[in-house]
Amino acid sequence: MEVVAAVSVFGALVGSFLNVVAYRLPRHESLITPRSRCPSCGTPVKPYDNIPILSYLLLRGHCRSCHERISPRYPLVEALTAVLCGGAVLAHDTTSGVVLSVTLILLVVPAALIDLEHRIIPNVITGPGSALAIILGTALDPAGEPARLLAGVCAGGFLLVAVLARPGGMGMGDVKLAAMMGLFLGASVAVALFVALFAGVLLGAVIIARKGASEGRRTAVPFGPFLALGAIVAVFAGQPIVELYASHFLP
Repeated sequence: MEVVAAVSVFGALVGSFLNVVAYRLPRHESLITPRSRCPSCGTPVKPYDNIPILSYLLLRGHCRSCHERISPRYPLVEALTAVLCGGAVLAHDTTSGVVLSVTLILLVVPAALIDLEHRIIPNVITGPGSALAIILGTALDPAGEPARLLAGVCAGGFLLVAVLARPGGMGMGDVKLAAMMGLFLGASVAVALFVALFAGVLLGAVIIARKGASEGRRTAVPFGPFLALGAIVAVFAGQPIVELYASHFLP
Protein backbone atom coordinates (compact mmCIF):
# COMPACT_ATOMS: atom_id res chain seq x y z
CA MET A 1 0.00 0.00 0.00
CA GLU A 2 2.98 2.29 0.50
CA VAL A 3 3.68 2.09 -3.22
CA VAL A 4 0.05 2.91 -4.05
CA ALA A 5 0.14 5.92 -1.73
CA ALA A 6 3.45 7.13 -3.14
CA VAL A 7 2.27 6.82 -6.75
CA SER A 8 -1.01 8.55 -5.85
CA VAL A 9 0.87 11.50 -4.37
CA PHE A 10 3.07 11.53 -7.47
CA GLY A 11 -0.07 11.55 -9.60
CA ALA A 12 -1.49 14.52 -7.70
CA LEU A 13 1.75 16.47 -8.08
CA VAL A 14 1.98 15.73 -11.79
CA GLY A 15 -1.74 16.44 -12.11
CA SER A 16 -1.04 19.98 -10.93
CA PHE A 17 1.48 20.32 -13.75
CA LEU A 18 -0.98 18.80 -16.23
CA ASN A 19 -3.33 21.69 -15.46
CA VAL A 20 -0.53 24.01 -16.55
CA VAL A 21 0.03 21.94 -19.70
CA ALA A 22 -3.67 21.96 -20.60
CA TYR A 23 -3.86 25.74 -20.17
CA ARG A 24 -0.57 26.89 -21.68
CA LEU A 25 0.23 24.39 -24.41
CA PRO A 26 -2.60 25.33 -26.82
CA ARG A 27 -1.79 29.01 -26.19
CA HIS A 28 1.85 28.38 -27.17
CA GLU A 29 3.09 29.58 -23.78
CA SER A 30 6.12 28.26 -21.91
CA LEU A 31 5.39 25.41 -19.52
CA ILE A 32 8.23 26.52 -17.24
CA THR A 33 8.02 30.30 -16.94
CA PRO A 34 6.43 32.39 -15.61
CA ARG A 35 5.31 30.81 -12.34
CA SER A 36 1.68 29.85 -11.89
CA ARG A 37 -0.50 32.94 -11.54
CA CYS A 38 -4.06 33.74 -10.62
CA PRO A 39 -6.00 33.93 -13.91
CA SER A 40 -8.00 36.89 -12.56
CA CYS A 41 -5.45 39.25 -10.98
CA GLY A 42 -2.19 37.81 -12.32
CA THR A 43 -0.60 37.49 -8.85
CA PRO A 44 1.99 34.68 -8.72
CA VAL A 45 0.79 31.73 -6.66
CA LYS A 46 2.86 31.20 -3.52
CA PRO A 47 4.41 27.73 -3.10
CA TYR A 48 2.28 27.05 -0.03
CA ASP A 49 -0.82 27.91 -2.06
CA ASN A 50 0.16 25.50 -4.81
CA ILE A 51 -0.14 22.21 -2.91
CA PRO A 52 -2.37 19.89 -4.98
CA ILE A 53 -5.96 19.62 -3.74
CA LEU A 54 -5.11 20.76 -0.19
CA SER A 55 -4.41 24.40 -1.06
CA TYR A 56 -7.69 24.67 -2.97
CA LEU A 57 -9.60 23.35 0.04
CA LEU A 58 -7.80 25.63 2.52
CA LEU A 59 -8.44 28.68 0.33
CA ARG A 60 -12.04 27.55 -0.20
CA GLY A 61 -11.60 27.80 -3.94
CA HIS A 62 -10.63 31.48 -4.03
CA CYS A 63 -7.46 33.44 -4.80
CA ARG A 64 -5.67 34.64 -1.67
CA SER A 65 -4.97 38.04 -3.28
CA CYS A 66 -8.10 39.06 -5.18
CA HIS A 67 -10.55 36.51 -3.69
CA GLU A 68 -11.88 35.62 -7.13
CA ARG A 69 -13.17 32.09 -7.53
CA ILE A 70 -10.71 29.49 -8.84
CA SER A 71 -12.09 26.88 -11.22
CA PRO A 72 -12.76 23.55 -9.48
CA ARG A 73 -11.27 21.88 -12.54
CA TYR A 74 -7.80 22.26 -11.03
CA PRO A 75 -8.29 20.14 -7.90
CA LEU A 76 -10.53 17.73 -9.82
CA VAL A 77 -7.76 17.02 -12.34
CA GLU A 78 -5.26 16.61 -9.52
CA ALA A 79 -7.54 14.23 -7.62
CA LEU A 80 -8.49 12.26 -10.73
CA THR A 81 -4.85 11.83 -11.73
CA ALA A 82 -3.94 10.74 -8.21
CA VAL A 83 -6.72 8.13 -8.12
CA LEU A 84 -5.97 6.81 -11.61
CA CYS A 85 -2.23 6.51 -10.99
CA GLY A 86 -2.74 4.81 -7.63
CA GLY A 87 -5.32 2.50 -9.17
CA ALA A 88 -2.93 1.55 -11.97
CA VAL A 89 -0.55 0.14 -9.36
CA LEU A 90 -3.33 -2.05 -7.99
CA ALA A 91 -4.43 -3.14 -11.46
CA HIS A 92 -1.04 -4.43 -12.62
CA ASP A 93 1.39 -6.87 -11.08
CA THR A 94 4.44 -6.10 -13.22
CA THR A 95 6.74 -3.09 -13.28
CA SER A 96 6.27 -2.68 -17.01
CA GLY A 97 2.48 -2.72 -16.68
CA VAL A 98 2.50 -0.09 -13.94
CA VAL A 99 4.99 2.22 -15.65
CA LEU A 100 3.33 2.02 -19.07
CA SER A 101 -0.13 2.51 -17.57
CA VAL A 102 0.81 5.48 -15.36
CA THR A 103 2.66 7.14 -18.24
CA LEU A 104 -0.31 6.69 -20.57
CA ILE A 105 -2.65 8.19 -17.97
CA LEU A 106 -0.41 11.24 -17.63
CA LEU A 107 -0.53 11.71 -21.41
CA VAL A 108 -4.22 11.18 -22.16
CA VAL A 109 -5.45 13.46 -19.35
CA PRO A 110 -4.02 16.70 -20.84
CA ALA A 111 -4.82 15.50 -24.37
CA ALA A 112 -8.48 15.12 -23.41
CA LEU A 113 -8.61 18.48 -21.60
CA ILE A 114 -7.06 20.33 -24.54
CA ASP A 115 -9.25 18.62 -27.13
CA LEU A 116 -12.35 19.31 -25.06
CA GLU A 117 -11.60 23.03 -24.90
CA HIS A 118 -9.71 23.74 -28.13
CA ARG A 119 -10.64 20.83 -30.45
CA ILE A 120 -6.98 19.92 -31.02
CA ILE A 121 -4.65 17.18 -29.81
CA PRO A 122 -1.13 18.66 -29.94
CA ASN A 123 1.59 16.70 -31.70
CA VAL A 124 3.88 17.63 -28.82
CA ILE A 125 1.87 15.18 -26.71
CA THR A 126 1.38 12.30 -29.15
CA GLY A 127 4.82 12.48 -30.81
CA PRO A 128 7.06 12.37 -27.72
CA GLY A 129 4.46 10.15 -26.04
CA SER A 130 4.79 7.55 -28.79
CA ALA A 131 8.59 7.68 -28.60
CA LEU A 132 8.42 7.31 -24.82
CA ALA A 133 6.13 4.30 -25.16
CA ILE A 134 8.64 2.55 -27.41
CA ILE A 135 11.57 3.40 -25.13
CA LEU A 136 9.83 2.26 -21.96
CA GLY A 137 8.34 -0.83 -23.57
CA THR A 138 11.67 -1.92 -25.04
CA ALA A 139 13.50 -1.31 -21.75
CA LEU A 140 10.96 -2.92 -19.42
CA ASP A 141 9.27 -5.60 -21.55
CA PRO A 142 11.24 -6.24 -24.76
CA ALA A 143 9.37 -9.47 -25.47
CA GLY A 144 6.06 -7.64 -25.65
CA GLU A 145 7.27 -4.73 -27.77
CA PRO A 146 6.53 -6.26 -31.22
CA ALA A 147 2.89 -6.77 -30.19
CA ARG A 148 2.64 -3.18 -28.93
CA LEU A 149 4.18 -1.83 -32.15
CA LEU A 150 1.64 -3.82 -34.16
CA ALA A 151 -1.18 -2.57 -31.93
CA GLY A 152 -0.06 1.02 -32.48
CA VAL A 153 -0.06 0.58 -36.26
CA CYS A 154 -3.45 -1.16 -36.24
CA ALA A 155 -5.11 1.36 -33.91
CA GLY A 156 -3.82 4.34 -35.86
CA GLY A 157 -4.67 2.68 -39.17
CA PHE A 158 -8.20 1.86 -38.03
CA LEU A 159 -8.98 5.49 -37.20
CA LEU A 160 -7.15 6.70 -40.31
CA VAL A 161 -9.57 4.68 -42.43
CA ALA A 162 -12.46 6.26 -40.51
CA VAL A 163 -11.05 9.76 -41.08
CA LEU A 164 -10.59 9.15 -44.80
CA ALA A 165 -14.04 7.56 -45.15
CA ARG A 166 -15.80 10.42 -43.37
CA PRO A 167 -13.76 13.65 -43.50
CA GLY A 168 -14.65 16.09 -40.76
CA GLY A 169 -15.84 13.46 -38.31
CA MET A 170 -12.48 12.90 -36.65
CA GLY A 171 -9.07 14.45 -37.21
CA MET A 172 -5.48 13.33 -37.57
CA GLY A 173 -4.92 14.22 -33.93
CA ASP A 174 -7.31 11.39 -33.02
CA VAL A 175 -5.42 9.04 -35.32
CA LYS A 176 -2.08 9.88 -33.68
CA LEU A 177 -3.57 9.57 -30.20
CA ALA A 178 -5.00 6.13 -31.00
CA ALA A 179 -1.64 5.00 -32.39
CA MET A 180 0.12 6.24 -29.25
CA MET A 181 -2.38 4.39 -27.09
CA GLY A 182 -1.67 1.17 -28.99
CA LEU A 183 2.04 1.53 -28.29
CA PHE A 184 1.25 1.60 -24.57
CA LEU A 185 -1.65 -0.84 -24.37
CA GLY A 186 -0.85 -3.53 -26.91
CA ALA A 187 -3.85 -5.74 -27.69
CA SER A 188 -5.89 -3.95 -25.02
CA VAL A 189 -6.14 -0.96 -27.36
CA ALA A 190 -9.00 -2.84 -29.05
CA VAL A 191 -10.98 -2.44 -25.82
CA ALA A 192 -10.06 1.25 -25.69
CA LEU A 193 -11.28 1.85 -29.23
CA PHE A 194 -14.51 -0.05 -28.62
CA VAL A 195 -15.24 1.98 -25.47
CA ALA A 196 -14.40 5.24 -27.25
CA LEU A 197 -16.64 4.47 -30.23
CA PHE A 198 -19.48 3.22 -28.06
CA ALA A 199 -19.35 6.29 -25.80
CA GLY A 200 -19.17 8.58 -28.83
CA VAL A 201 -22.18 6.95 -30.49
CA LEU A 202 -24.10 7.03 -27.21
CA LEU A 203 -23.48 10.74 -26.72
CA GLY A 204 -24.35 11.37 -30.36
CA ALA A 205 -27.67 9.60 -29.88
CA VAL A 206 -28.41 11.74 -26.80
CA ILE A 207 -27.58 14.94 -28.70
CA ILE A 208 -29.79 13.94 -31.63
CA ALA A 209 -32.61 13.05 -29.25
CA ARG A 210 -32.41 16.49 -27.64
CA LYS A 211 -31.69 18.66 -30.69
CA GLY A 212 -33.22 16.67 -33.51
CA ALA A 213 -31.51 14.74 -36.29
CA SER A 214 -30.60 17.70 -38.50
CA GLU A 215 -29.09 19.94 -35.82
CA GLY A 216 -27.66 17.03 -33.84
CA ARG A 217 -25.59 15.77 -36.78
CA ARG A 218 -24.10 19.24 -37.18
CA THR A 219 -23.01 19.39 -33.53
CA ALA A 220 -19.23 18.99 -33.33
CA VAL A 221 -18.02 16.80 -30.48
CA PRO A 222 -14.29 16.21 -29.93
CA PHE A 223 -13.32 12.54 -29.98
CA GLY A 224 -10.15 12.86 -27.90
CA PRO A 225 -11.96 12.66 -24.55
CA PHE A 226 -13.65 9.43 -25.65
CA LEU A 227 -10.29 7.96 -26.62
CA ALA A 228 -8.92 9.00 -23.23
CA LEU A 229 -11.86 7.31 -21.53
CA GLY A 230 -11.22 4.17 -23.56
CA ALA A 231 -7.54 4.24 -22.63
CA ILE A 232 -8.38 4.46 -18.94
CA VAL A 233 -10.86 1.58 -19.17
CA ALA A 234 -8.25 -0.47 -21.01
CA VAL A 235 -5.62 0.30 -18.36
CA PHE A 236 -7.83 -1.22 -15.68
CA ALA A 237 -9.77 -3.90 -17.52
CA GLY A 238 -8.32 -4.25 -21.00
CA GLN A 239 -6.20 -7.36 -20.50
CA PRO A 240 -8.90 -9.39 -18.67
CA ILE A 241 -11.42 -8.47 -21.38
CA VAL A 242 -9.01 -9.48 -24.17
CA GLU A 243 -8.26 -12.77 -22.42
CA LEU A 244 -11.97 -13.44 -21.85
CA TYR A 245 -12.75 -12.77 -25.51
CA ALA A 246 -9.86 -14.94 -26.69
CA SER A 247 -10.85 -17.87 -24.48
CA HIS A 248 -14.51 -17.85 -25.57
CA PHE A 249 -14.52 -16.67 -29.17
CA LEU A 250 -11.17 -17.57 -30.71
CA PRO A 251 -10.28 -21.13 -31.70
